[in-house]
Amino acid sequence: MFLIKKERVTQETAVFISLDLYGDYLEKSKITTGIGFLDHMLELFSFHSGVLFELKAEGDFEVDYHHTVEDIGITLGLALKEALGERKGLSRYGEATIPMEEALSQAVIDLAKRPYLHFEVLFPTEKIGNFDTELIEEFFRALVNNALFTLHLRTFYGKNSHHIAESLFKAFAYAFKRAISPTEKEILSSKGIL
Repeated sequence: MFLIKKERVTQETAVFISLDLYGDYLEKSKITTGIGFLDHMLELFSFHSGVLFELKAEGDFEVDYHHTVEDIGITLGLALKEALGERKGLSRYGEATIPMEEALSQAVIDLAKRPYLHFEVLFPTEKIGNFDTELIEEFFRALVNNALFTLHLRTFYGKNSHHIAESLFKAFAYAFKRAISPTEKEILSSKGIL
């Protein structure tokens, strides 16, 4: 059941999302952004994190994909922020290092409400198909700034841009899954609040 619904409609884009933080693994997210490569990456994130969502997006593709990718990151981030709430009973931290053939990437998350992205990734090509690789960083920056968490992403090595991107999204998925896993402590902070 989708408890969280968000939308973002501008003169450039229209993004609609329904989200369940702890989805059913027997179900599959329905993602239609008009950007095939991004659909693929978001499907990987959903499958490996267990976050189930329906996402529809339209954008000014005659310009490029930038506005749409950024607004998808913003809208998904806002949905995750609402779903995480006060972040009580969550493990808070998550880390995963994931290979995809020759590529190896790491994601480290802190769900404390301090948005920050460290992005240490070099893509050997400017495009994956017709998708600009620089938009991957833009997506993650929009996501963390709106979901309010810290995310460090880095690729240790890789030769194929598609493999690098896939290892990043999978690493993010597993790190996020660990960060939202239940813990016995109400708030994992010496301050008593995140």
